[in-house]
Amino acid sequence: MKKKLTLLKQEISKQVIGHQEMIDALLIGLFTNGHILLEGVPGLAKTTAVNALAKTLNLNFKRVQFTPDLLPSDIIGAEIYDVKSGNFKIKHGPVFTNLLLADEINRAPAKVQSALLEVMQERQVTIGDESFSIEDPFLVLATQNPIEQEGAYTLPEAQLDRFMFKIVVGYNSESEEFEIAKKAANSSFETINSLLDAEDLKNIKKEVQDIFLDDELQAYIVRLVFATRDPQKYGLDTIAKYINFGASPRATIDMIKAAKARAYLRGHDFVSPVDIALCIKDILRHRIILSYEAIADGIDTDYLATKILEGIPVP
Repeated sequence: MKKKLTLLKQEISKQVIGHQEMIDALLIGLFTNGHILLEGVPGLAKTTAVNALAKTLNLNFKRVQFTPDLLPSDIIGAEIYDVKSGNFKIKHGPVFTNLLLADEINRAPAKVQSALLEVMQERQVTIGDESFSIEDPFLVLATQNPIEQEGAYTLPEAQLDRFMFKIVVGYNSESEEFEIAKKAANSSFETINSLLDAEDLKNIKKEVQDIFLDDELQAYIVRLVFATRDPQKYGLDTIAKYINFGASPRATIDMIKAAKARAYLRGHDFVSPVDIALCIKDILRHRIILSYEAIADGIDTDYLATKILEGIPVP
């Protein structure tokens, strides 16, 4: 299975140049049933990456462009009156898929975000008086544009907490962009082949769950999350003024899952402190609520996560 995983990443790289962090995040989300929030300017291959992943796994993929006039029924579906039969029938929306790309999610109004929230958390959709389960696997990849302010809505903290990771996607390097431009100009991007099926994915999920996590490291993860809520208790007085609210218990759960998946991607059958360190920023980036002092001093959550990692002794 490890060999197939290597081939899987190679297949995705046929159409996605660079952005290994984003690719790893997608795989971790898929292997642990976690949703991913991507922040980055347009044109950084976010849609291409999800589409490539869907092709390699032979999964269904749908994309929704979120706009201020979007309605909940536009994403979950609705009851439609059938003139011929004289009855109402259910029309399923685009959330009935395996991989859903919610493009520019912060441009949607509160009702749409609330509808998506139920799907992400409960993995079911309520249309009229009926509830429908979402087929497994199901992964929401949401994007938001950090430079777009007009017509944008701030995501509620409750919805942000449903995302396992928040990944900040940057530009490619010069050499990577040269390769992208060359392939685009010559239409020479290779075709992606399907490598894994639903049974393979099920087996991978089981292998990720079986990755060994020592109790000491699990307690270490708990301390890292608790340090966001009560920094003084852990000798982190210098950052206490920068945090209004710390991470929720979901951060602990997601960090355990992500650390196991990260160890799996690195070819290990046990979690090490390195795996935790590789996940902590992505886990906490959208869960720590900064104070006015932090904003005034130019302090971000990545800085706080680094200080917490440095301040909590590794067992």
